[in-house]
Amino acid sequence: MFSKEERKAIHAEYWGRFKNHVSSTRSSEGRRINWLNYPTRLKEIYIRLDVNQERARFSIDIQTKDEGIRSIIWEQFEELKNVLETEMETPGIWTQISYNAAGQEISSIYWELDGVDIYNSQDENKVFQFFKEHLTRFDRFYNIYKDILIELIK
Repeated sequence: MFSKEERKAIHAEYWGRFKNHVSSTRSSEGRRINWLNYPTRLKEIYIRLDVNQERARFSIDIQTKDEGIRSIIWEQFEELKNVLETEMETPGIWTQISYNAAGQEISSIYWELDGVDIYNSQDENKVFQFFKEHLTRFDRFYNIYKDILIELIK
């Protein structure tokens, strides 16, 4: 359908439009924030946004080479599960062992929006709204509980 270069250009434009869509959205603490690269302040926790031809996904990925540290972080998220899912307004999908695109073992908590397509411009607003809602909800949760996670890893 599209060449590799065309797909890369389409994706770059797509994420540029999303960045513009959320540019005026402040964090729960009132700060400007780069929503595309959410600042968890922990190198083991990543917020990922992904969209393809079937679905959009917001995920919290716990990614570290040390399985013990990943397990400790996972257990803490499990203890905060009710609070997190209440803030997110829907249950997430909790996968203690999965693999990222590079084949590295990770743990992941994610929410999906099915039936959307990155190449369908009619789906763009729906996907942007899904990401914005999940990012701002996670931000409210994280700004309250980040100190627990940061202290846990120190």
